[in-house]
Amino acid sequence: VQLQASGGGSVQAGGSLRLSCVASGRVFDIKSMSWYRQAPGDQRKRVGIISTSGNAIYGDFVEGRFTLTRDNNDLTLQMDNLRPDDTAVYYCHAQTMTKYEGVNEFWGQGTQVTVSS
Repeated sequence: VQLQASGGGSVQAGGSLRLSCVASGRVFDIKSMSWYRQAPGDQRKRVGIISTSGNAIYGDFVEGRFTLTRDNNDLTLQMDNLRPDDTAVYYCHAQTMTKYEGVNEFWGQGTQVTVSS
């Protein structure tokens, strides 16, 4: 599975950005898809995860500001009311599960999000 992320950029606090992640390859094996983020000096944290059925769970820090959507294996993260502490590199993630290979994880390249005060 290959993941191509796009949509990062710079905005002022209170602004919005939309991140997209397009999956290719063995997409039929994909189960969950997620966005993670990593700020300088910090651990990578999961922003949200969405299942094949469209059920999404978010990190506590999201506080209702972000929305995950999934159209087959294209993943979108709509981020509204951005804050400076949302500044990080954001990574798309997919998890596959097959009978013979078990669970595998795949990462897209990071996309920078910078929020200025």
